[in-house]
Amino acid sequence: MGFLSRFTQARERGTLGEDAAARYLESRGMRVLDRNWRYRQWELDLVCRDGDTLVFVEVKTRNAGTLGTPADGLNRAKRARLVKAASQYLSAKGLWDEPCRFDLASVVDMGTSMDVEHIENAFDLTGLGI
Repeated sequence: MGFLSRFTQARERGTLGEDAAARYLESRGMRVLDRNWRYRQWELDLVCRDGDTLVFVEVKTRNAGTLGTPADGLNRAKRARLVKAASQYLSAKGLWDEPCRFDLASVVDMGTSMDVEHIENAFDLTGLGI
């Protein structure tokens, strides 16, 4: 399989994972406000409302049986990029006074279904040097 085929499959799996995560979060009372919101090189997978709280949700999707967990992809550099994207989102929407948090939707592609685990407050700004 060539690079483009693997890239296309990974992108499709990511889209399916985001769809599954959005459905899962909505089924638990959250409202999806934006998907794949971009500013320059930064992107927010899902921006949701959970009661009074604005929630920036990073979605990580992996195939079942791969080494590591989806959460392993949420390293320090990725967290710093998410904070920068969230800052731009808050500025663009005039929402700096809103309480907010960073969640993770860890999605495992089981072949016939997507297994979603939602981790609230997956990280904070401690140790990011921001």
